[in-house]
Amino acid sequence: MILYLHGFRSSPQSFKARILDERMRALGLAHDFLCPQLPASPKGAIEMALSLVQGVPAADLTVVGSSLGGYYANWLAEKIGCRAVLLNPAVQPPRDLEKYVGVTTTFHTNEVFEFKTEYIDELRALAVAEITLPERYFLIAATGDELLDWREATRHYAGAHHCVIEGSDHGLSEFADYAERVLEFCGVQTGAGC
Repeated sequence: MILYLHGFRSSPQSFKARILDERMRALGLAHDFLCPQLPASPKGAIEMALSLVQGVPAADLTVVGSSLGGYYANWLAEKIGCRAVLLNPAVQPPRDLEKYVGVTTTFHTNEVFEFKTEYIDELRALAVAEITLPERYFLIAATGDELLDWREATRHYAGAHHCVIEGSDHGLSEFADYAERVLEFCGVQTGAGC
């Protein structure tokens, strides 16, 4: 099973989530792909994620997280013991998201939501100082990420499987070129070969 966690202000309509959803559908595995709309509250997002994977053996689960979703995926991988794929992940969101406290909108629907001050403390509670078992992590980071420093991610995920893309952007515009590698890491047989 793959649980995809989108980033801050994003949604299940994100480009990367749709690509993975389409690939899983094409393989007849739509039932093994979940991508919920996460609440603004980090605590609420984690509770939702945990409820969705309750009863799924860690060996059968990969959490794919983009940006803030990568921060959540890191926490879940450590808590549950599952694999995690991190796509331009946030490493220090309590620091990076403080400037977004207040009312804002989602990218895909322009839905208004409030990012509350207490959410910064909720993010701090999810901090993972150092990963264990780096082999269960796959990091894809772009040197051209305009929002997050890819070097922070490569340091935090030292020893993990790394794919550093020269250039690109925060949204990983060429993610379709990497989708098969992501699915293979998740344990999905795509038939694409190496």
